[in-house]
Amino acid sequence: MMGSARTAVVVEDDDDIRELITHSLTMQGFEVRTAASGQAGVELVMASDPDLVTLDLGLPDLDGIEVCRRVRDVSTAYVVMISARTDEIDRLMGLEIGADDYLTKPFSPRELQARVNAMFRRPRAARNEDPADAASTPSATGARADNGQVAAAESSAASAVAVDEGPALTRHGRLAVDPESRVVTVDEQEADLTRTEFDLLAILLSAPRRVWSRAVLLDSLWGPGWSEEHLVEVHVGNLRRKLSKLGPAGGRAPIRTVRGVGYRMEEPDAF
Repeated sequence: MMGSARTAVVVEDDDDIRELITHSLTMQGFEVRTAASGQAGVELVMASDPDLVTLDLGLPDLDGIEVCRRVRDVSTAYVVMISARTDEIDRLMGLEIGADDYLTKPFSPRELQARVNAMFRRPRAARNEDPADAASTPSATGARADNGQVAAAESSAASAVAVDEGPALTRHGRLAVDPESRVVTVDEQEADLTRTEFDLLAILLSAPRRVWSRAVLLDSLWGPGWSEEHLVEVHVGNLRRKLSKLGPAGGRAPIRTVRGVGYRMEEPDAF
């Protein structure tokens, strides 16, 4: 993404708050487009394919939850829900349908910037790139030419020897995680994970026998300075549900709760 500005869509019906968010994101280097209604916001996301969407929960036409659902159907952008509602149920619903973060009004521009920075520190898939084409990019072909493996692979094609040109596929029981394309499958069925859910699973699988505390996971996913460990619990719950749906009937997800500490992966043969 070097050399191209990040883009953001701000969906907010309050003129003052919309201007505040726009100014804050512009100061961070975003090219910002705005919408004052839910339908206009969805259409703007579809037209501009942004990197980030900020979304007010209380819009005049469509409920913010419904707008988030529609955005998730067409975009992999980071989504920050913003609302004056402080009820936990609103936060949980937003995270449940794929929002990456939730800000409660009133908030400071500095807090918004910090949360956006934390989200963008997380790994993300290349935008507008077919994973099948990733190996043909200039950087990939240059690397292959440098290490001399192309000739070896071509000469041994008849023996079907594969050359590893990217991060290895991680397998854990029925699970397979491709860090290059950020795709997770269970018995060859692709799991529809949000960016945060993928990152969470990748962290747990990086050391599957380790017990990961909620505090460490919170810091890894959202950056230092956070204290809302309940965010981790919500995303773990979402991840478990999605993986369980693709596993054997009646089976449990491969993530174990270690009471009073945090989470770890189940043994591979347990899922």
